[in-house]
Amino acid sequence: MYRFLLTPRWWGINVFVVLAIPFCVFMGSWQLGRFEDRVDDHRAADTQAATAREEAARPLAELLPVDQETVNRQATVTGRYDKQLLVPDRDLDERRGFYVLTLLRTDSGEALPVVRGWLPGDADPAKAPAPPSGEVTVTGALQATETPGENGVSARGGLPAGQTAAISAASLVNLVPYDVYDAWLTLNHGDSGMRAVPVSAAQNSGLDMKAFQNLGYTAEWFAFVGFVVFMWFRLLRREVELIRDAELGLAPAEDGVTEDGTAERQGRSPSAV
Repeated sequence: MYRFLLTPRWWGINVFVVLAIPFCVFMGSWQLGRFEDRVDDHRAADTQAATAREEAARPLAELLPVDQETVNRQATVTGRYDKQLLVPDRDLDERRGFYVLTLLRTDSGEALPVVRGWLPGDADPAKAPAPPSGEVTVTGALQATETPGENGVSARGGLPAGQTAAISAASLVNLVPYDVYDAWLTLNHGDSGMRAVPVSAAQNSGLDMKAFQNLGYTAEWFAFVGFVVFMWFRLLRREVELIRDAELGLAPAEDGVTEDGTAERQGRSPSAV
């Protein structure tokens, strides 16, 4: 009865199944490995953020450029506060508010964006305290430049004057007449009664959307394995039932059984209609 498995048609089906199952298992395992790597990176980033605060602050120049090794490290820099901007739509403890961002001009002529703190409510320049005057030395956690549209950073434009959606050199350089460091600093302690902004994980090192995409692809590949197996058994059962019905004479008159045991549909002549 199962001689049909040796026909060219079924040889093709069987070869496809034999190749498809290990391929899908491999791809699913690879995607799962990618997800696990991101989980490990997320844990490492959390550990680094916790330990970095206990380390001694280092000069800013020693930590640039910002990467996964230097992000969240304690940095110290001296300069004079200059232009102040507000960063709206930033949540803290499930409350909507805004960052108070002030550019710190250094002796090199470049400015370092410094987030002096967070305030609740809508971004209002009247609420933001003025920065200290004269030369100051600030210490805080070094952060990587933000990318609009990622990690909760707003990508909307048309903001009022004195506001910026993302803390990035690409955005800030258009608002000031001097160069801006491709990094920013969040103070360990909020300035002038503001709440300190907590550090954020390095990009591509946490449980972000890409990580959950890997997990979703894992489920899809393994689901496809089940689908291939299910369809093979369904086709097999259908073929066996056709042959059995034909042998018992239960198949329609136009159905027959070939010599190799497979059921096939015979054409009727016009006179048989």
